[in-house]
Amino acid sequence: MDVRITPRRLSGVVTPPPSKSLAHRWILAASLAAGTSTIKNAAFSEDIEATLRCMKALGASWESTENRLRVSGIGGERRPFGDPPQFDCGESGSTLRFLIPLALAVEGGGVFTGRGRLMERPQQPYFDLFDQKGVAYAQRDGVLAVRGTLTPGEYRLRGDVSSQFFTGLLMALPLLDGPSVVLSTTKLESASYVSMTMGVLARAGVQVRWSPALNGFGVEPGVYAPFEETVEADWSQAAFWYAAIALGSNLRLRGLKGQSAQGDAAVVGHHKKLALTGEVKINLSDCPDLLPPLAVMAAVRRGTTRFTHAARLRLKESDRLTTVAQMLKALGGAVSEEEDGLTVYGVSTLPGGTVDGANDHRIVMAAAIAATRCQGPVTIRGAEAVKKSYPGFWRDYEDLGGAVHVL
Repeated sequence: MDVRITPRRLSGVVTPPPSKSLAHRWILAASLAAGTSTIKNAAFSEDIEATLRCMKALGASWESTENRLRVSGIGGERRPFGDPPQFDCGESGSTLRFLIPLALAVEGGGVFTGRGRLMERPQQPYFDLFDQKGVAYAQRDGVLAVRGTLTPGEYRLRGDVSSQFFTGLLMALPLLDGPSVVLSTTKLESASYVSMTMGVLARAGVQVRWSPALNGFGVEPGVYAPFEETVEADWSQAAFWYAAIALGSNLRLRGLKGQSAQGDAAVVGHHKKLALTGEVKINLSDCPDLLPPLAVMAAVRRGTTRFTHAARLRLKESDRLTTVAQMLKALGGAVSEEEDGLTVYGVSTLPGGTVDGANDHRIVMAAAIAATRCQGPVTIRGAEAVKKSYPGFWRDYEDLGGAVHVL
């Protein structure tokens, strides 16, 4: 689907969708619990549907009514080896990386598939562990098969590739019959996402401890307990509406939790920084997903903005350092691309133009927000990519006064 946007400022009140990062974790914890859990304020983006589909393949069941999920878990039961289950992870990196160790802990392995760039995204931290632990794996033609047994003990992996590997292990290791430790051999980036995982585990009665001395986590065996929880609103999606405000729209956001475990709540402080003139430097190591909306804010500010420590963005749905730069240039912005970041040179106006959405939900949403400040129409190719994380984005955009024409 391609759309053409007639530039105009937005106005009104908007509630961001539920946090995708938290919803993944609540669904996994509920699916592993010994009983039935209720998850309120659940939204069915494509990524969340992928996690639900995979947990069903693992043996859990669920039903939905309005915006509630009732999940009946498997009780952490470890099953004898049989035919390995098939896991269709869609385009969800979280689903794939969370499920790999869970499948090993519960079923002794599985076969994983995906779409888009998903199966090209690196899994080497797991593969290195598997080589040490005697777990067999093979990846060919977009299919990953793993087979083996996770055993209690020490797990060492790099912390500068993705925190998702840590979350996957921290959720799987409590299912084993002895204690384990998970150690980061580098500084742990996106640490807030692991803190989010620990909060979910604690709510489900699972004990994980962080040890600064070890630069790692202690994991005790345990049984997941059922729970009732509400998914809070998503700060990573709220960031796009903050960008619209920075570009001159009159919006109020509601439903967001101020003291949130979500690392992307950092958008509030970055929004304030970008309201100043002159040079600003922003380290994205703990909030890489904020680059697209922050880059849009930077595009029309008075000054230069340097985004650093963002090399991992090259491994997302698109190479986001490249596609963010291409998006801004297509609209008339000024930007240079570095190995691990971007430098955005503020301009007074954006003429508009045509943007390739690159099959990346965050590029599409960033371009739509940038359009509110353009002088001429903006065409976005592949606008349906928002379904991955924010299916209601275009509805909300139009409700706030945006002029969107489907081509």
